[in-house]
Amino acid sequence: MGEAAEEIIAGVRELGIEFKEDFVRLSVAIHDAGKILHPNELNGEGNEHEPAGQKLLLDNGVQSEIARCCLSHARYETMEVSFEELLVALSDKLWKGKRVDALELEVIDRAAKLLEKDRWEVFSALDSCFEEVASKGELRLARSTGS
Repeated sequence: MGEAAEEIIAGVRELGIEFKEDFVRLSVAIHDAGKILHPNELNGEGNEHEPAGQKLLLDNGVQSEIARCCLSHARYETMEVSFEELLVALSDKLWKGKRVDALELEVIDRAAKLLEKDRWEVFSALDSCFEEVASKGELRLARSTGS
């Protein structure tokens, strides 16, 4: 997922948006930590790993704003999240090649607001970035499963 995040980070940075890039990188790396405790969710459905991951990280001294990425990467629609947390959620989707219009538009709208521009002034650049990342999803999935 890191390579997808790096492409998204580069696309957002290219627009001139200042954001916590290292927060995104770190969160991408640890967002599924709870799967250590719920290995059945490595290749299967389930979301028990989300609160378990947050608790695991908190119990091991990780700052709460970092540990919450275990929840926010999947629950961005039901909780208040930062721009960076949205980028983590988007990386998680695009890495697999999955496009989620509502999530992408939320990122685009937040980017436009940060730049004090209209949605359509940033839409094309970010949509192209998202498509480029998603287009490599099948290759990444095949590589990660050894197929």
